[in-house]
Amino acid sequence: MLHLTKMSMKWISALLLLQLGCYFSFGSCGKVLVWSMEYSHWMTMKNILEELIQRAHEVIVLRPSSFIFVDVNSSSGIKFETFPTSLNNSELEEYFNQWVTNSMSVGSIDTCLAYYPVVEDIMREYSVIWGNICKDAVSNKKLMTKLQESRFDVLLADPVAPCGELVAELLKIPFVYSVRFTPGFQVEKHGGGLLVPPSYVPIIMSRLSGQMSFIERVKNMICMLYFDFWFEFYDEKLWNELYSEVLGRPTTIYKTMGKAEMWLVRSYWDLEFPRPSLPNFDFVGGLHCKPAKPLPKEVEDFVQTSGEHGIVVFSLGSMISSMTEERANMIASALAQIPQKVGKVSH
Repeated sequence: MLHLTKMSMKWISALLLLQLGCYFSFGSCGKVLVWSMEYSHWMTMKNILEELIQRAHEVIVLRPSSFIFVDVNSSSGIKFETFPTSLNNSELEEYFNQWVTNSMSVGSIDTCLAYYPVVEDIMREYSVIWGNICKDAVSNKKLMTKLQESRFDVLLADPVAPCGELVAELLKIPFVYSVRFTPGFQVEKHGGGLLVPPSYVPIIMSRLSGQMSFIERVKNMICMLYFDFWFEFYDEKLWNELYSEVLGRPTTIYKTMGKAEMWLVRSYWDLEFPRPSLPNFDFVGGLHCKPAKPLPKEVEDFVQTSGEHGIVVFSLGSMISSMTEERANMIASALAQIPQKVGKVSH
């Protein structure tokens, strides 16, 4: 069975805690510094942090003042160190809404070669925005001095939001990544050394399967080269210059990322296409999940009256408000064609 039993889930949780705990002083609890991303990325990481707190570790999240979803008042036990940024909340929210809207508007396009030119400007802007947030953090002398004096044991970061590894380098502490995937496996390949042979491993977001024809393999190779070109000229250069300037020596973002002790991949190895892996890449699918709670009465009644065909659980991300009416109608039309019961549940 693909789903995890409660016992196996406990073992995975224990392994993660041991992996993080190996950096802590023997016989004492550790101090964990966190560099997170917004929205659903934060939701998944937050559950891991709460589990660390349950094990008596101290967790402090570096939070840009422009963050929206990372609410300092909603996370019991998690401490926050908020620093000022040159970007305000409304500007960041507007950017993310634009990113989701543009991404959804091209959802029917079947290859990365057609998809990414549409969102290329949005992704380029992402590098600029996150680069400015990174500068705001590492150039804040008061903040960095406070972090130095706090003597953290390890930093947990999301590689989709670069800078955590730079902060760890400045603080001279080890760091661990929590990641689902990055476009084209770029960060995993160039930062983590992961091998992704395009002859039989479909590039993420290419919409290809593990059974590729010769033409599809050619498409896959072109997609890989496209991502390599895109990151090298539009993304990597910006970060290389920033990291070299901050560290005072020539370096690259991928060289810095390559120092990660572990990569915790939020997926199951048996649900991924077969591909080579590395000893410091651990699949920890479900680690961010919480034990099930009883269904609200409204939902329970909905399930119990579903009949022999049952129901369909259709989950959407944290930015559903950005969905276009056309896309919503398309989803509703598809759901109307299946025998399972479909309904709306209030949040």
